[in-house]
Amino acid sequence: MAIKGLVLIGGCSQVLDAFNKSLRCLKKTLCRFCCFPTDPLGDVETWSESVDKVLSCKAGQIAFREFLKSEYSEENILFWLDCEEYKKIKTVPEMISSANRIYSEFVQTEAPRQINIDCSTRESITNNISKPTLTSFDTAQKHIYSLLARDCYPRFLKSDIYQGLLRRNDSR
Repeated sequence: MAIKGLVLIGGCSQVLDAFNKSLRCLKKTLCRFCCFPTDPLGDVETWSESVDKVLSCKAGQIAFREFLKSEYSEENILFWLDCEEYKKIKTVPEMISSANRIYSEFVQTEAPRQINIDCSTRESITNNISKPTLTSFDTAQKHIYSLLARDCYPRFLKSDIYQGLLRRNDSR
């Protein structure tokens, strides 16, 4: 499943190695839980249709995350994915715990993975974090989604990571 035979420029081979390692982990996890009948990279060509196609696919998420790591902006996809999981929460204690974790990791000023959002959005989340709702992060998530779709996604499509996956898929 590793991508081989690519000529990579400055540091891209480390990113591709990390992607291959993540993909191996994904395949092991998927095979443990189900009989995964298709290659998780079988739909790599569809990723060029929209950022939603990338984000709706585990292998796409891994590839996009590895690309964002190489651009030092991994916090964006991590925040977006955490928000997606947050919206599925069913209990108030879990919601409070998860909201506080997301806030301290991504939103709070000087957070370890601070996302780039406007002051009013950050302030609104800060003012309401003591009583979170399932929509507490919606404005920030929409902003980050827009950033991913408008700025990061077009560069991802041109990246060595995505182009290498396309070539790998074509050579099968």
